[in-house]
Amino acid sequence: MKLKQLTITFLTFCVAAFSGIKAASAASFSVIADGLYSPGGLSFSPDGNLYVTEAGIGGSGGCVPPSSGQGDSLCYGKSGAVTKIENGKTERILTGLPSLALPDGTGAAGPRDIKFDAQGKPYILIGYGANPTFRDRNLGNTDLGKIIAPDFNTNSWKSVADLGNYELANNPDGGDVDSNPLGFLIDGNKLVAVDAGANDLLSVNTDGRNLQSITAFSKDVLTNPVFPPSGTPSNEPAQVPSEGEVVRSQFASQAVPSSVAKGPDGAYYISQFTGFPFPENGAKIYRVGADGKPTVYADGFTQLTDLEFDTKGNLYALQYANQSAWKGDFDGSVIKIAPDGTRTTLLSGDGLESPSALTIGADGAVYVTNRGDRPGDGQVLRIENIKSVPEPNSAFGVLAIAAFGVGCLHKKRAIKPPINGAVALK
Repeated sequence: MKLKQLTITFLTFCVAAFSGIKAASAASFSVIADGLYSPGGLSFSPDGNLYVTEAGIGGSGGCVPPSSGQGDSLCYGKSGAVTKIENGKTERILTGLPSLALPDGTGAAGPRDIKFDAQGKPYILIGYGANPTFRDRNLGNTDLGKIIAPDFNTNSWKSVADLGNYELANNPDGGDVDSNPLGFLIDGNKLVAVDAGANDLLSVNTDGRNLQSITAFSKDVLTNPVFPPSGTPSNEPAQVPSEGEVVRSQFASQAVPSSVAKGPDGAYYISQFTGFPFPENGAKIYRVGADGKPTVYADGFTQLTDLEFDTKGNLYALQYANQSAWKGDFDGSVIKIAPDGTRTTLLSGDGLESPSALTIGADGAVYVTNRGDRPGDGQVLRIENIKSVPEPNSAFGVLAIAAFGVGCLHKKRAIKPPINGAVALK
């Protein structure tokens, strides 16, 4: 079982288990883009403009079975896009990108993240969310499950690396063959990405050479997990205990890495969404250093979708939902983790719903893609006016650096079909 539809300089380290400090905060946000179709990653280019990916709504092309082998098939279209936000205006500057989604347009896999190198060259990560065996066989030659290099001036792109094919050929975690790349970063001449379906961290040169797995993430063994009640809509129907069935006291859940950020120490930090049944407070942030071995940096989160460091070494973590997704409450949170381990919740709920990614602007504000699982209703938020007052909180474990889709759970809704291969902004 993998994620279904729904991302070096060595310093001294110490393990600290202590009574953490959590801060209550008051923040406001403004909506700077609306009407997006399953928005994913977002990034500022060197020219200061903000770019956001849209996974789209799939289409009427070929279809592939979902990873679980149950439920509706995922069908292909060219409804993915990249939108630029400049001076309060939005413009789709790249359209016709590959998209894969359920028949109602939810649960989309498509453009999931975008990054710019030091020279301003963009790279885009395209998700997939199924067994790569079916990709070429059922869909033809698409760029699902790949990293591409686009040309915004000509509305074209070229493939750089095929992460889906790497999973098919190597399967680093030794589990089911599945690929769903969700997030990546640019580190010099390397692209470093997480594959949530394959449960691994990969790197490849920007010229496409030396694609390899850095590490694979093991399953989490949950003790007395909480499952959805029998009959609850689920993207893992085979895993929901039937009425009267004895619930297992231990359950092996997929790791599901969702994003990667580079820390001030040069290590990679990886957020964990967690697999079904999406245990509350069960998500971790992993650190992967020069030895390539993942260790737990911080824990006690729920369904993390993204991470980002600011210039002061604070780590911002984004929760897709504060409760297990199958409960139907998709209020999310933005949490800041200071270098000393202090946690501050900047925003929780109050309009923050199933957020998918974040980035830090040069202005110090936090920008978030909101309603990332809702085609036509996605947003980009700018969180500002952050004020906090520390207050005591329960203990948590943190490794501190010294000196420094579930869219199928929503009610189905009518989606405006794409026009000329692209969806139109509201």
